[in-house]
Amino acid sequence: MQDSNNITHVTSNDKTPKVTGIGGVFFFSENQKETREWYAKNLGFDVNEWGSTFESRDFNNPDKINAVQWSPFKKGDEYFSPSRKDFMINYTVQNIEGLVNQLKENGVTVLDEIATYDYGKFVHIMDAEGNKIELWEPI
Repeated sequence: MQDSNNITHVTSNDKTPKVTGIGGVFFFSENQKETREWYAKNLGFDVNEWGSTFESRDFNNPDKINAVQWSPFKKGDEYFSPSRKDFMINYTVQNIEGLVNQLKENGVTVLDEIATYDYGKFVHIMDAEGNKIELWEPI
């Protein structure tokens, strides 16, 4: 469907395996507590022990609320392994199983099996630059 600005809108029944947004931004910090406090004091982040969560409305379904998690991790945390980078991005996806199949067919390194939790399904991959990426399909 297209609106008057010629922007294509994806219908809610689209199950194409793909990234649909950013679910989180994670980075190493020398001092997580001080980093969280700095962002709270200077940029108004509402922080807790896990970081901060930003909410927004889904463009195609305004009744749906999306969340983006922001979180500093302890410098050297193994959660980023095998990447040697100081950051990791979490992308929200739809049809995670189909996407993982496509990625494997394309020769992408899939680091683990899809894990299911009460808040969604997760899997980790490596991009061509050695960045670990977290894929998340929210429930």
